[in-house]
Amino acid sequence: MLYPPALYPPERLAHAQRAVAAAGLDALLLTPGSDLRYLTGYHAHALERLTCLVLPAQGRATLIVPRLERPAAEASPAPGTGVAIVDHQDGDDPYPLVKRALGGPARAVGLADRMWAAQVLALRAALPAAAQRLASEVLAPLRMRKTPAEVAALREAGAAIDAVHARMGEWLRAGRTEAEVGADIARAIREAGHETVDFVIVASGPNGASPHHATSDRVVAPGDPVVVDIGGTMPSGYCSDSTRTYVVGSPPADFAAYYEVLHAAQRAAVAAVRPGVPARSVDAAARAPIAEAGYGEAFLHRTGHGIGLDGHEEPYIVAGNGLPLEPGMAFSVEPGIYLDGRHGARIEDIVVCTAGGVERLNTLSTALVEL
Repeated sequence: MLYPPALYPPERLAHAQRAVAAAGLDALLLTPGSDLRYLTGYHAHALERLTCLVLPAQGRATLIVPRLERPAAEASPAPGTGVAIVDHQDGDDPYPLVKRALGGPARAVGLADRMWAAQVLALRAALPAAAQRLASEVLAPLRMRKTPAEVAALREAGAAIDAVHARMGEWLRAGRTEAEVGADIARAIREAGHETVDFVIVASGPNGASPHHATSDRVVAPGDPVVVDIGGTMPSGYCSDSTRTYVVGSPPADFAAYYEVLHAAQRAAVAAVRPGVPARSVDAAARAPIAEAGYGEAFLHRTGHGIGLDGHEEPYIVAGNGLPLEPGMAFSVEPGIYLDGRHGARIEDIVVCTAGGVERLNTLSTALVEL
């Protein structure tokens, strides 16, 4: 299999340490989550017992784990990255282990962005002289530039979720509830190779006007447009996310008209992706044709979000973001039009910026599918 060796290379820790030093931090302190997995390959459980990677700007990294979790840590790719694994027994205070792993006084540390508040406060008490900053200051710029191995993992995830959309005709039909269709989709997401089902949106008729509708007991009716947005996490840790809009039977005339506008807008935004282009320009490329057709206020959200070990991460494809795109940046392109009380539509592909332009990681047609 492609992972873990190619996805979690040992040199990543040294690269991160140089970035820690350049940011003026003494160390990163990372509890379970995608940052910890990115650096070590260890997919740790988030528990009340402390698990924490101490990554100093210089010197050896230490992975502090509960004793009962040590076998899992040792079975992960973490030992291959060169980290020292130190455990603590139930009833012991683990925070002195963090101080010891730092190897000296700390003036500033970067904490995992989604660290539990209880752990943030305990670290503040253990390291009262250390200013606390966000680890994403250091890690987000590293994580948003995917390696070839990471792009391959995202490509695998894209193919897996495409395989689910390709089967939609098996489940989506008049007379079934959104929840029934969603249950079938969730099973298929796992059958396609995902380790977890992260979300299933089946938004029929007027529910399609709510971008984050999940599923409900509404019965799908003939002529309903249906927005299906689905995603999961692969065994590699990398995520899928794709939206297609279907219609059960023949589409309403007004829906068919604005779907064509949306279809053109999504293709224009994908075509706008290339190195050096600001993220906001891709958003503008999606927004312009929709606004010109009179649906500007019905495009309620940003055009896209980065994807990798998290379903939503940097870079964000949104107005005001002047970040220049670089090869390896992977993100969604998902404009939508939502008409309150009537219906809605969204088209979403995951793309990666390449040296020559753009690669779509979802390869199914984006044309309206009539079931």
